[in-house]
Parts: sequence; structure tokens; C-alpha cells
Amino acid sequence: MIDIKLLEHLESYLTTQRKEKFERIVAQRTKHFTVATEDVYQLHNTSAVIRSCDVFGIQEVNIIEEQNTKKIDREIAMGSQKWVDLHRYHSVKDAIKDLKRKGYQIVATTPHENDSLLETFDVTNKSCFFFGREMSGLSQEVIDQADCFLKIPMVGFTESLNISVSAAIILQHVTTKLKQSDVNWHLTEDEQLEKRLDWCKKTIKSHKEIIDRFYQA
Repeated sequence: MIDIKLLEHLESYLTTQRKEKFERIVAQRTKHFTVATEDVYQLHNTSAVIRSCDVFGIQEVNIIEEQNTKKIDREIAMGSQKWVDLHRYHSVKDAIKDLKRKGYQIVATTPHENDSLLETFDVTNKSCFFFGREMSGLSQEVIDQADCFLKIPMVGFTESLNISVSAAIILQHVTTKLKQSDVNWHLTEDEQLEKRLDWCKKTIKSHKEIIDRFYQA
């Protein structure tokens, strides 16, 4: 539970427009879907995926850095790394174990003999969409542990899309379909309050001093 009075105090430092924007955006956030990137080599690809997650209301992003460890490209992410929650893992095994513990089915976004087309994907299941390396795709470990497979229908000569483009297409489709369903996909009330507090802290440069004065008063 967060301190509601502290939240209200910090929000008093925001403009009315900013406060209303936080409330409007957090009401559209979801943890019903999440995304995982596996050892993506090109930094701008991971950053672009994070940006797409923010745009389509995905609150959590999981970054697996078993081989490649890099910082987020702030220019491409356009500040979106501030608004979504990043979880980093040093191995695929740890990531999948943690995600399954949280109730997510593992969705491998790769062509497979038992795959599901995007338009028929069942959005009622709590899902983590895995995206793999630029050249080699997802590892065999992800393929072996996947609960289902998902592909984007393609009719041209090119048989693959850039990871960031794939993520944007999939997220736009599944989030639109989710919001048309009966699934309760919103963050809980407590989660929304926690995010508003977190975003306040990331917006107000002197938030530490303000919080100290608040509790000393």
C-alpha cells in the first residue's frame, strides 16, 4: 500500500494537464500482456520495442541479456523507458521460470508447424510474447519451453520483419482485441496508484527533498 497523502502532495507539484495525463494513461495500462526480448544485438531494436510497449499500454518489458548486455538507447526509446517497468535477466531459464511463476504463457513469435496466426490468437490468456535475435531468432530453449507459437501472415517475397516492426504489429493487434473482450485487463487500483507515485518521482527532479520535508512536517 502506498501513502495516498504523499501521492496527493507530489501531484500538487504537477500541472493539471500532467496529472490528468498520468491518470488517463495509467487507466489504459495492462500487465495481461508483456514482452520479452532475447539477446537482441542491435540496441535500437530493443529500444524501439520498449517504445512500442509504452505506446500500446504494455506496462512491463523483460530483457534477457545472456550474451549481449547494453544500455537502452534513450534517443530511440524517446523517454519511454521511464514509463514502463524493465525486468532484466541473465538467462532464458531464469526469465521463463519467473514469467511462468507470474502466470504468463510463453508465446514464441516465430513460424512453427503448430503456430497460430495473429488474427486467431486467443487474447484471453495472460501472455508473454518472446522476440529473438535479429539473425537467428529465438533460441531452442525458448522454442522447447513455449506454450504456443505465433506468426504474422506475410504474402510477399520477404519472409521476416524487423523485430521492432513485428512487436509493434503484434501489440497493436492483441491490445485492440483485448480491449474489445470481457477480460479484466486493467492494472489493479493499488498498481495504478503505485505507478502514479513512480511517475511523479520520475517527473519531479527534487522529489527526494520534497518527500523528506513532507515526512518531517
